[in-house]
Amino acid sequence: MYKSLIALAMTFFAAVPALASDKTDVMAAVNQFMDGFNKGDTKTALTACAAEAYIIDEFPPYEWHGAGACSHWADAYDANAKKNAITDGVVTLGEPLHVDVTADRAYVVVPADYAYKEEGKPAKETGARFTVALQKGQAGWRITAWTWTAP
Repeated sequence: MYKSLIALAMTFFAAVPALASDKTDVMAAVNQFMDGFNKGDTKTALTACAAEAYIIDEFPPYEWHGAGACSHWADAYDANAKKNAITDGVVTLGEPLHVDVTADRAYVVVPADYAYKEEGKPAKETGARFTVALQKGQAGWRITAWTWTAP
């Protein structure tokens, strides 16, 4: 019995660092996407996305899915920004509300603020939620779905 308890305790303590590492790696992928967006570096942002993804956002056509969804979203964002004279968009993520990891899947909810200029005037959207689903593959964690929920 004593040996069984020791083995169980060792398994538990070995799993805790792995879980913490997964959560850190999951957030690194989320932050990579947002850091790329904030720098206007679409290539870096898109590297965080899976080849196929599902996206819901607050501008037309509001939904993108399938192969290249993140790239199609970026094109639509740029077109919408140009149409509405939006520049200098920067998203600031808060402390995650949820980072749940189960095997090779993860679910993240993060409060977010979006600051930008519209026709040269500062504007801000505060209190949004950035909700992300990810999957871990050979290349690491990749975003398979995300939604931006405006306040």
